[in-house]
Amino acid sequence: QLQLVESGGGLVQPGGSLRLSCAAAGWTSDNYAIGWFRQAPGKEREGVSCIGSSGSTTYADSVKGRFTISRDNAKNTVYLQMNSLKPADTAVSYCAVRSSRITTIRTMCHIWASMDYWGTGTLVTVSS
Repeated sequence: QLQLVESGGGLVQPGGSLRLSCAAAGWTSDNYAIGWFRQAPGKEREGVSCIGSSGSTTYADSVKGRFTISRDNAKNTVYLQMNSLKPADTAVSYCAVRSSRITTIRTMCHIWASMDYWGTGTLVTVSS
């Protein structure tokens, strides 16, 4: 069974940076899409950034130019580099995997219910 473990969350000041990591265990294939979702207090879960097996990426409009997603298949790990953080970025961030075929990475990232496996989350707090 696939297990996802997030790390790297914490407290930072506005304008600061954090790097989230998601380690996947129990998945023997590189042919899957993976992404980061987040849920802020009082808000619905939303897709932040996702990356496909081919390396295609997509980002929410609110994080474009500030966040960068990448994956290291040799380490079974996906990363989210977050720069220029804002208080609005405060949320619990989740790593999620979809193992079945997708239509497009962009569509998948807009629908959190389409994901097959989830980590337990890591808290990102941006505050002065």
